[in-house]
Amino acid sequence: MRIGIGYDVHRLTEGRQLILGGVEIASEKGLLGHSDADVLLHAICDALLGAAALGDIGRHFPDTSQEFKDINSLVLMERTGQLIKEQGHTVVNIDSTIIAQRPKLAPYIDEMVINIARVLNISPGQVNIKATTTEGLGWEGSEAGIAAQAVVLLKNG
Repeated sequence: MRIGIGYDVHRLTEGRQLILGGVEIASEKGLLGHSDADVLLHAICDALLGAAALGDIGRHFPDTSQEFKDINSLVLMERTGQLIKEQGHTVVNIDSTIIAQRPKLAPYIDEMVINIARVLNISPGQVNIKATTTEGLGWEGSEAGIAAQAVVLLKNG
């Protein structure tokens, strides 16, 4: 068994679509980044790569590469899943948290879980997503950005 953790953060900005867990979220602002800036998927990818001792998302999908400009992060997650599978690992479970003051994310979480499970070819019961605010504290609370954390458990074989 192998455990990995991941963390990601992106600044909120006008003129971008907010995408979390591969789901378009109704919001006045979106996340700024080289790809679609999906902090949830990026945190999970980092956790998966870390558990498999394969480095981090920037090593495999650098933000200096035009190949990944505006890419859908579900594609990055699919490729990450292939990398861990090539190393002989399978996902036992994923637990993640999105930290955002707004918008309310509860209506979107089931769709996020389904997206992640589908792309990684696992059961939705192996994926957990929570959302929390910082009760107005810090940069998340002032709505400057959104962060996500993830923990994964992999098994060999």
